[in-house]
Amino acid sequence: MVKQGDTLSAIASQYRTTVNEITETNEIPNPDSLVVGQTIVIPIAGQFYDVQQGDTLTSIARRFNTTAAELARVNRIQLNTVLQIGFRLYIPPVPKRDIESNAYLEPRGNQVSENLQQAAREASPYLTYLGAFSFQAQRDGTLVAPPLTNLRSIAENQNTALMMIITNLENQAFSDELGRILLNDDAVKRRLLNEIVENARRYGFFDIHFDFEYLRPQDREAYNQFLREARDLFHREGLEISTALAPKTSATQQGRWYEAHDYRAHGQIVDFVVLMTYEWGYSGGPAQAVSPIGPVRDVIEYALTEMPANKIVMGQNLYGYDWTLPYTAGGTPARAISPQQALVIADQNNATIQYDQTAQAPFFRYTDAENRRHEVWFEDARSIQAKFNLIKELNLRGISYWKLGLSFPQNWLLLSDQFNIVKKTFR
Repeated sequence: MVKQGDTLSAIASQYRTTVNEITETNEIPNPDSLVVGQTIVIPIAGQFYDVQQGDTLTSIARRFNTTAAELARVNRIQLNTVLQIGFRLYIPPVPKRDIESNAYLEPRGNQVSENLQQAAREASPYLTYLGAFSFQAQRDGTLVAPPLTNLRSIAENQNTALMMIITNLENQAFSDELGRILLNDDAVKRRLLNEIVENARRYGFFDIHFDFEYLRPQDREAYNQFLREARDLFHREGLEISTALAPKTSATQQGRWYEAHDYRAHGQIVDFVVLMTYEWGYSGGPAQAVSPIGPVRDVIEYALTEMPANKIVMGQNLYGYDWTLPYTAGGTPARAISPQQALVIADQNNATIQYDQTAQAPFFRYTDAENRRHEVWFEDARSIQAKFNLIKELNLRGISYWKLGLSFPQNWLLLSDQFNIVKKTFR
C-alpha cells in the first residue's frame, strides 16, 4: 500500500524489482504520481504480508493455506516469535487449485465495440466461459440475439467456452409477465428450448445460462420444472445448463427479486449457479461497498446449506461507483467507474484512499470543481484477494465477473497467480 512520500523507484528497490515491471503489471495510470492508500501488486513468486493487530504465525498460515513452520523457515524467524504490527512476512507460493471463471460482457448497438472485443481478448486467457448479455426471449418463444462480433474466434483462440445467456428482458427491464408466458405456455416453452438448441449449434455455445429475474413468486415451481425440461434436452445435446440467482440468505426471503429463485431446486437441477453477490452499493442507493465481504459470505453460506460447493460460482463486480453527496432518494444516480478510473479520480483530486476492514473494500472522498462532495467505492488488490480467500476457504466452483470493459488489471494478475483456470473443449 502506498504511503506518503513513496515513489515507484523506492518501492521497486525495496522489493528487488524494477519500476517498469511494477508499472506494466499494475497498469498504473500515472507512475509519477502515486495515490496515498493505493495498492500495488509486486510481480514476484509468492507475496508479502504486513502483520496486522492480532495476527499470529498460525493465523497467517491458515489464511494463506500454508503452515506456521513453513512461514518461520522462509522468513528465518523462530516458530514462537511474537510478531510486531507492520512486520513484513514473505508468503511462499502454494499449490494452485482449479476453478472455473466466467465473464459477462454487454454489447450495445449492432456490433461488439472494438474496446469490448479487446477487453474480451485480454480476459479470455483467464476465463472458462465468456458470455454476451443477452439473448432476449420473446413472448412467442423466439430469441433476439445480441451482437456477437468476433466473439467466437476470440474465445476459440484461448479455448474459452462461449456461454449463451437467456433473459426475460422486455423494453430494457426484466418482465414478470414475459416470464409467466415462457414458463407456463407449453407451446412457447417448446419453441424457446428448440430455438436455444439451434442457436447453440449455430454459434458454438457450450453452456446455456438462464438469467430470469423478477419472476412472479407463484412461478417458482414452474421455473424449476422449466429447468428440468431444459436440462434433459441440453444434456442430450452435450450442453451444460446454469442459472443466475439473486443473493438470498434464507429460503423464505421476501421480495420480487428473490422469491421465485429456489436455491435447493437449482442446486439439484443445473450444472452450476452464479450467485449475484454484488450491488449492495448501487447507483440509486447510498454510498457503500458494492460487494462487502460480510453480506457476500452470508449469501454463500446460505447457498451451501442448499447445494454443494462445487455448484456455486461467486459473482464479482469489476466496477465501483462515484456518488455525489449528500445522498437523496430519487436524486442523481452514482456513476459507474472502473478501478483504474477510480485511481485517476483520486489522483486528480489529491484524495487519500482508505480501506474499510469490515467491508474489505477501498474508498475515498473528494470535492469537485463545483464544490460538490463525492464518495467513491471501488475494488483493488486487497478487496479481490478477500474474495479469492473466500473461494478457497469455502471450496467454491469459481468466480463470475460483471462485466468486461471496466479495467481492473490487478484482478487478472492475482487470479492467474492463485488458481488454475479450467478450460473446456470449444464446440
